[in-house]
Amino acid sequence: MVDPFALGRADAETARFPQARPRRLRRMPALRDMMRETSLRPADFVYPVFVTPGRDARIPIGPMPGQAQVSVDNLVREGEEAASLGIRALLLFGLPPRKDALGTGAYAPDGIVQEAVAALKSALPGLVVITDVCLCEYTDHGHCGTLRADGSIANDETLDLLARTAVSHAEAGADVVAPSAMMDGQVAALRSALDAGGWTDVAVMAYASKMASAFYGPFRAAADSAPQSGDRKSHQMDGANAREAMRELRQDAAEGADILMVKPALAYLDIIARARGAFDLPIAAYNVSGEYAMLRAAAANGWLDERAAMLETLTSIKRAGADVIITYFAKDAARLLREEA
Repeated sequence: MVDPFALGRADAETARFPQARPRRLRRMPALRDMMRETSLRPADFVYPVFVTPGRDARIPIGPMPGQAQVSVDNLVREGEEAASLGIRALLLFGLPPRKDALGTGAYAPDGIVQEAVAALKSALPGLVVITDVCLCEYTDHGHCGTLRADGSIANDETLDLLARTAVSHAEAGADVVAPSAMMDGQVAALRSALDAGGWTDVAVMAYASKMASAFYGPFRAAADSAPQSGDRKSHQMDGANAREAMRELRQDAAEGADILMVKPALAYLDIIARARGAFDLPIAAYNVSGEYAMLRAAAANGWLDERAAMLETLTSIKRAGADVIITYFAKDAARLLREEA
């Protein structure tokens, strides 16, 4: 017996002009809104902020127009503004007053991030506070872990310091810790240390597929974290390797990650899409500093419509499969979405 509904579906899929006119559903704003498959919300965004010592400090970041290093008092104001726009989470990076070979400022109880977390959670207890867990901002050599005599990174020795950093952030009140050093075993090390300390409710957002990318340049200026010698290709991923990226994602999932991240976003939308299809865990994507700076620079030169390009960029990341978008555009995009609502 012929299924008339199946015939209808087949006819609809194979129909040609003039019967098939996809433009019918694009001809007016209300129809376009009804048919939209991917929608952005301010709650999709995480806003990254660089925290610096001092009071009432706001130091503009040259290669990232519109962004600044802020002191803790101004960080609270940033959090209040973000929350008022519907943004529910901040990601914190710290600039310590001093650096050393072991990055001790990363896990000091009175460190800059620890102070910032406590201030945010006191003023805005409902805000999700995420902390970056790495040593590159805190070491005098600028690398993500401790160094051996030959200048290579000591992976296993670094794990203990990353775990200590995560626990110190949890003690300060962090809701999510995000290990970004790309050390093998870092997620398991953090999860074990957090659980042993009683911080079982603190989530781990793994920088699982983090590429050795040219798009990090502005961030390294903002965080004063450029390596003093060599590069990070021994531990960050080769961006040409999609299968390896999936293996990294699987490993971090197996080690107990609660959220898996792909970084950068725009050059790796295919990895985001593959991750979304392979895992039930939330997928985060980092719209990194270089991606932000490119768009800002092009807009400043009048080469493109900044507002439209910003939303198109963020929509592409969401469409690829990201549940969480870490972006320096968070506040501007949230304002624009509010205007368009």
